[in-house]
Amino acid sequence: MSSSSSSSSSTSCSSSSRSKSMDSGYVIGQKDVTRILILFLGLTASCLVLYKAAYPLQRLDLHKFSLIASPSPPLPNLNASEFSPETTKPKLSFREILENASTKNRTVIITTLNQAWAEPNSLFDLFLKSFLIGQGTQQLLKHVVVVCLDPKAFQRCSELHTNCYHIETSETDFSSEKVYNTPDYLKMMWRRIELLTEVLEMGFNFIFTDADIMWLRDPFPRLYPDGDFQMACDRFFGDPFDSNNWVNGGFTYVRSNNRSIEFYKFWHKSRLDYPELHDQDVFNRIKHMPFVSEIGIQMRFFDTVYFGGFCQTSRDINLVCTMHANCCIGLEKKLHDLNLVLDDWRKYLSLSEPVQNTTWSVPMKCLED
Repeated sequence: MSSSSSSSSSTSCSSSSRSKSMDSGYVIGQKDVTRILILFLGLTASCLVLYKAAYPLQRLDLHKFSLIASPSPPLPNLNASEFSPETTKPKLSFREILENASTKNRTVIITTLNQAWAEPNSLFDLFLKSFLIGQGTQQLLKHVVVVCLDPKAFQRCSELHTNCYHIETSETDFSSEKVYNTPDYLKMMWRRIELLTEVLEMGFNFIFTDADIMWLRDPFPRLYPDGDFQMACDRFFGDPFDSNNWVNGGFTYVRSNNRSIEFYKFWHKSRLDYPELHDQDVFNRIKHMPFVSEIGIQMRFFDTVYFGGFCQTSRDINLVCTMHANCCIGLEKKLHDLNLVLDDWRKYLSLSEPVQNTTWSVPMKCLED
């Protein structure tokens, strides 16, 4: 018993001794840390005093001494005019867009667009849809350049298509629907001729197509192998060389050369002689003039079997390439009947055998004009 008590007493003393020793070390450690902190703060204060004395007019940036990273500086303000509003990509020039869209032989497909025709479920939607459901037309979309006549049209075009270009038209607001042969309509048509002249001068061939034309088949195989200037017709009388065909400027194929450039310049200049006529009527006035013969431009006119319209529908749906809502005034009427054209086309594509007799559902609303 006494032995055990002695041992316990010894162990207790030993533990007490160690505890005091650890407490003493802890106290010493605390004192050392306190001295170090006081020394550090004293040195920091001295450095700040010396810095202030050395640079009395310069404000101290405390972020430089912070252990937490300061936020990154803002990016430089880029020139907004160099970028289109819908994308961060650089705004391309008209020439650059044409280069991107052109075929190997420098041919582009061009159409014009304003806000009225660019609205959802309006003509531009139908125009693009026709390329998607046409035969051999899907791959042609990458060659289509849409020239937008107002900012709203450009914005909508950029949402749906790649090659969109906003042309400045400060003198006239082209955003609303332009009724046939009104003063603003005439200005829009002549601005188009001016633009196409520029395209030719840049060395590009083009197919110009109105956006109220449905592309049902690839028309390139139906272009004439010769002919500088080739134009669709409201009425075709059987001879592609006959300039007395009733022409329609909504679909034209033009090769870029000196003859076509001179002709387009003369055509545009002739508007001054006929201020109340639109481009198509002026064309009919000048096509037989001696100067046009001197230029030597070769003209051809398309058969409505391949390039039809509401004036004279194609007689054969097995051959038709395009259908134009011509001889039709009014956006709502055009929309109604062009939807019928696409319905007829879908029905045709669903058939297992070629159609022998073509019967179109159009014109319907447009027949009222």
